[in-house]
Amino acid sequence: MTFSTLLLEDQVERIHSASLEILEQVGLLVRFKQAREIFTRHGGMVDEETQRVRLPAKVVESYRSKAPSSFTFYARDPKFDRTIPRDSPVIVTASSAPDIIDPRTGTERRAESSDIAQIAHLVHELPGYDIFSISTLAEDAPPDQFTISALYPALKYCLKPIRVTTKDRADAEAVMQMVYMVAGGEQAYCEHPFLTHHYCPVVSPLTMDHLSTEMVIYYCEKGLPVYPTIVPNAGLTSPMSMAGTLVQGNAEFLAIATLMQMVKEGTPLIYATLGTVADMRSGAYTSGGIECGMLHMAFAQLARFYNVPCGGYVGLTNSKLNDAQCGYETGMSGIAGLLAGMDMFNIGGLIDALKTFDFAKAVIDDEMALMMKRMKRGISFSEDDLAVDQIKQAGPGGSYITAKHTISRMKTEAVMTRMADRDARTIWEKKGSLDIHARAMNRAREVMANHTEPLIPQELDDQLCKAFPGLVAGELAPF
Repeated sequence: MTFSTLLLEDQVERIHSASLEILEQVGLLVRFKQAREIFTRHGGMVDEETQRVRLPAKVVESYRSKAPSSFTFYARDPKFDRTIPRDSPVIVTASSAPDIIDPRTGTERRAESSDIAQIAHLVHELPGYDIFSISTLAEDAPPDQFTISALYPALKYCLKPIRVTTKDRADAEAVMQMVYMVAGGEQAYCEHPFLTHHYCPVVSPLTMDHLSTEMVIYYCEKGLPVYPTIVPNAGLTSPMSMAGTLVQGNAEFLAIATLMQMVKEGTPLIYATLGTVADMRSGAYTSGGIECGMLHMAFAQLARFYNVPCGGYVGLTNSKLNDAQCGYETGMSGIAGLLAGMDMFNIGGLIDALKTFDFAKAVIDDEMALMMKRMKRGISFSEDDLAVDQIKQAGPGGSYITAKHTISRMKTEAVMTRMADRDARTIWEKKGSLDIHARAMNRAREVMANHTEPLIPQELDDQLCKAFPGLVAGELAPF
């Protein structure tokens, strides 16, 4: 597939040189002392009094070039392993929403661990999704079990790669204790680490925070999968121009990429972004804006310039409902990112600017994911697919419907949609005149009623509950 470009080659190079200028002359505020020490040992210019770190261009160029050109998401079942860019596009659920649309009442409420069990099962069963980035928080989590209360139900009902974010070192150590137990020991886990860790260590503008930076270093040292996301917001935390936001966001990516390679050369990473342009009428966070898609297109070009995989939160929506606005915001920026060569798409299930999970949207996004994968596969131009002999055989006025050529391709050439209605109106009316939201909810209920057995053996489940007293039940219930 040939990628579309939003930027000219000289514009990409100018963003790169401008980013190096910012890092060398302005630098970043780095709050975490260990990070400053690492920068100091490897050629950074550090002012301990101000906690400012400036990075000479030659240092950045030396270390960023050590980043590998691929990144692997490992799964508990290796058949679900995905490596980008080879397996692109990989579809990842959007994550960490505090709220959920209750599938029974249709009203918004705080999400709990039982909801995560349902979402994990849905993601495991729907074919368009490749990675489960835990979609919501768990309001019922005990104070000392913030992340494991979300991770536990995810592990119980999903064998695909799981992406998590922890809040501090103690939280991370609890997570590692749990996955070591599930894997059968630390060594077994490290040989096939089925969690991918994700953080936003650079807070725009140009500030490395403490906890997220600490966690990135922690997992880099362990050699476990981790990657950062850069989140500039034009007009609020970056310049009110997309070009300026690209310069700053790229500088922020280069800074954390350099740190990761300083910690351990050859550490895989993803150039992951969620760039937006604020609606300055209200300061609204416009993750559904077309500008978000445009910024992702440009960041994808920069990632190719650095020869690293890329992706991020794209195909999002500001809509509060699973409606037409939701559809066009998700579709327009999602396809823009695909055509520009993004490898990873956090695109599943969230509405209201990443604040709320909706089961119907997750089902619809799954179908959209299958369409994106089909588009990436492109058009085959084998001699058999050109079908010259078939066209000659059918001739003027002929038919193709019973031809072997047709039958052999009828399930693969086009996406066999389940959500998009293609019936005649009379048939649609006989089936209940359902809109796509209703059809998607029916599909979600169908998934929730089948193959619901936990994916963790009972003996291991008992051991986990004993190791983590007060652990949430994490049970799956149909709705």
